[in-house]
Amino acid sequence: MTSFNELGLSELGLAAVDALGYNEPTPVQQQAIPAILQGRDVIAAAKTGTGKTAAFSLPSMDKIGHARHGQGPLMLVITPTRELAMQIREVCTTIATKTHHHVTCVVGGLSYGPQIDALSRGTDVLIATPGRLVDLINQGAADLSQVETVVLDEADRMLDMGFLPDMKRIIKQCPVDRQTLLFSATIDSAIQKNMKNLLKDPVFVEIAHKGETADTIEQYVIHVDQRAKIDLLISLLNERGGTRIIVFARTRHRVDNTVKKLRRAGFKCAPIHSDRSQNQRKRALDDFAAGKIDIIVATDVLARGIDVSDVYYVVNLDMPMQAEDYVHRVGRTGRAGEKGFAVSFISPDTKKLLRAVEKLIGISIPTMEVKSFDASASEAALADKATRKAAKEDPELAAAAKEDKSRKKSKAKRERKRNEEAPSPHKTRGTAKKQGKKNQKAAQAAQKNGHKSAEEPARKKNRNAAPKGRNGKGDFRSGKPQAKGSKNDFRPGRAQRRTRAKQHSKSAR
Repeated sequence: MTSFNELGLSELGLAAVDALGYNEPTPVQQQAIPAILQGRDVIAAAKTGTGKTAAFSLPSMDKIGHARHGQGPLMLVITPTRELAMQIREVCTTIATKTHHHVTCVVGGLSYGPQIDALSRGTDVLIATPGRLVDLINQGAADLSQVETVVLDEADRMLDMGFLPDMKRIIKQCPVDRQTLLFSATIDSAIQKNMKNLLKDPVFVEIAHKGETADTIEQYVIHVDQRAKIDLLISLLNERGGTRIIVFARTRHRVDNTVKKLRRAGFKCAPIHSDRSQNQRKRALDDFAAGKIDIIVATDVLARGIDVSDVYYVVNLDMPMQAEDYVHRVGRTGRAGEKGFAVSFISPDTKKLLRAVEKLIGISIPTMEVKSFDASASEAALADKATRKAAKEDPELAAAAKEDKSRKKSKAKRERKRNEEAPSPHKTRGTAKKQGKKNQKAAQAAQKNGHKSAEEPARKKNRNAAPKGRNGKGDFRSGKPQAKGSKNDFRPGRAQRRTRAKQHSKSAR
């Protein structure tokens, strides 16, 4: 068995091997590390979980120098997903503790500001997702003119039609005399078609043939109606165990719907797909690793390169559209020589996809049964649900339901109006209670002052009070005679004043 000492790594590189905790190199590391140290371009295909990240990061970081302040990167690693970028950063950061390189990671879903600041300070190793790197290039924040080594991880995905425009823009910014490394689980037509423009006389390292899956993974299929897949999944989880499991679904909506139904059935699970933020996706992986959740339901964003240890088994709720993605999915279990288990649900519309997968991997996948799954009961429940749905869509029933709803609404409105007009019994009782307390206090005060009742002081006060009129001069409206010249005599009106004035003038003559 070849040791790391025989691969040509420096003392710092060997110290990094110890920091990573490796004892012996894997086959892909044995073949790739010497070629990379010699400066050769490399195309490497190896099964998932065989140490591909260390196979390119160890020799590359052992070989490159150190960028000056505000310059770099000297090594560029491009990968399709944020999770894979974070995983590569962890490996490179561990190596950098011995090689003293500075590592920077730029991915989508996070703020631009800190990433731009990190690039402005300079870096030796840059790990990036294509979309975010192109954005930073457009803003003038990323300069790739000093790159010595370019690594395309999951190269088959990076060179397909989805990423190809961004990849062409990125590669164009790099020097022509760079070293280029392509790593993937499989070498497919996408790499073979585009590698002529990217590499010069590459070394081929093919540990895994196209479509090869780990020998330690048991693979099965279950034929089931599309509508009964969730019921089958719940039965499978109850029968086989519901911890350390990854469920793959085709769309984001499918993932969210599956998570909702599994939680309703009592399982602890979390979704991972492209609509989830970086923090949400990282939290889900961290909780899964810590055992806080038992199941991750994901799209193919999690299928490639994510190093999640001790995955008990993988479930393909929906078959992938590309047969190569099946290899990546089932590769999440049975890693590093451990035993694994994978089961795929096959509905009538996905039988062609199953045949494509079996042709790719070169075996016929056997079927299995879930004893606790009652297909007839599931079909009956689905039929009942369909009947209720059809009843809701029937025009006559819909009109009757609408009329009944309107009738109930009118009745509720009338009751609400009556309640508003009638005094609240609670309010009446409260007012009477307050008035009773007030009367009781008044009676106690009257007894204390020697009165017979609380009303007696008020009556005496009214008898002794002088009647007052409009101007406080006497009550002229009562008809009671007032004493002439008294203080309470009312003020004469205008006609009386005129009469008195005339009498005065006559007496004066």
